[in-house]
Amino acid sequence: MYEKLIQIWKARDLRNSLFFVLAMLVIFRLAAHIPVPGVDTQALKDFFASNQILGLMNIFAGGGMTNFSIVMMGVGPYITSSIIFQLLAMIIPQLEELNKEEAGRQKVNMWTRWLTVPLAVLEAYGMITLLRRSSHLILGDISAFNLLAMIITVAAGTVFLMWLGELITEKKVGNGISLLIFAGIVSGLLQTAQQVIVTFDPSKLYVILGFLAIAIITIVGVVVVNEGQRNVPVQYARQIRGNRMFGGASTHLPLRVNMAGVIPIIFAISVVIFPPMIAQFFIHARTVFIANAAQWTIDFFQNQLVYAILYFLLVFAFTFFYTEVIFHPTQIAENLQKQGGFIPGIRPGRHTSEYLANTTHKIIFVGALFLGLIAILPLVLRYFTGIQSLSIGGTSLLIVVSVVIETVKQIESQLTMREYEGM
Repeated sequence: MYEKLIQIWKARDLRNSLFFVLAMLVIFRLAAHIPVPGVDTQALKDFFASNQILGLMNIFAGGGMTNFSIVMMGVGPYITSSIIFQLLAMIIPQLEELNKEEAGRQKVNMWTRWLTVPLAVLEAYGMITLLRRSSHLILGDISAFNLLAMIITVAAGTVFLMWLGELITEKKVGNGISLLIFAGIVSGLLQTAQQVIVTFDPSKLYVILGFLAIAIITIVGVVVVNEGQRNVPVQYARQIRGNRMFGGASTHLPLRVNMAGVIPIIFAISVVIFPPMIAQFFIHARTVFIANAAQWTIDFFQNQLVYAILYFLLVFAFTFFYTEVIFHPTQIAENLQKQGGFIPGIRPGRHTSEYLANTTHKIIFVGALFLGLIAILPLVLRYFTGIQSLSIGGTSLLIVVSVVIETVKQIESQLTMREYEGM
């Protein structure tokens, strides 16, 4: 570990890249504390503390929502735009073909950025309207001009973060969007730790120690599952061309336990948040039936047991769904057959595709179960401990550890590349 740090420090361009990334994250955190004028931030914090759904959104926005900051939506609209294009690639063959080549991927990335802008405007308008209808203390009476200025400011903040994320990604020491989410979650974890220290109760010392133990076990589990993979043996047939023999090598096809990463959790959060968020708009409707239906929807999703069950099932289902989107056993089987490769004991073609699909389903079952348990871990901890400040945990730790692992791998690849260049 110490030797790696020395190597990073000696590599001037890598060291400068890391300092640049750190500076961008500091700018992001500073922007998250710049509030939009005309907002009662204390009333806003109280409102988010009493609303579980919005509190979960605030975690992924890096805490900017509680300050009603200029970057209060975080990179959420950009992630939503990316997910939309990933899903469209499943049903539009032309879009899938574009993703197979570099120029096409650049074009899709450009469309993703364009779609982010209207999504940011819509989400900003929806959040501001929700806050105005939920409590008059937060925003009060604002004019149409001030409303437009707020929407433009918040949408511009999202575009600014998207730009920062791309600048970070260009340094090749980590994914920029993931690092921004990472910085926001770490900031939230630090605030949670500070709150626990300030409100420390000696009678709950063992509970807090137990929580720390569970956090360590969770981190270890995340590392094991993220790095876990099933190596399927692959044999390449020997080919004779003239007087030379080619092929005959033995290798393996790695099938990861968690191919989907944290995308299923993001999908599930979007689905769970959507109904009660829409219901917030109709809670003060003049029609009694609509108002009662909106209140019932909010109460239904606020129920801890119902929320946990739905959340777990959605994460479990989306893990299988997203794996089907990104993993194509038929295409892999065709590529192996074209290259003269085969899995020992399995016929090439359709049989290989079926074998890979069945093997993947068995592996993903473990990954989906793990992701589901990680997602509801905070709810379980809060139920048994009664400590509200420990409500964030499994999902946050999963994202933090995943981003750290990805960043460390990219840094190690940069160091390895420099070792080869120096030979």
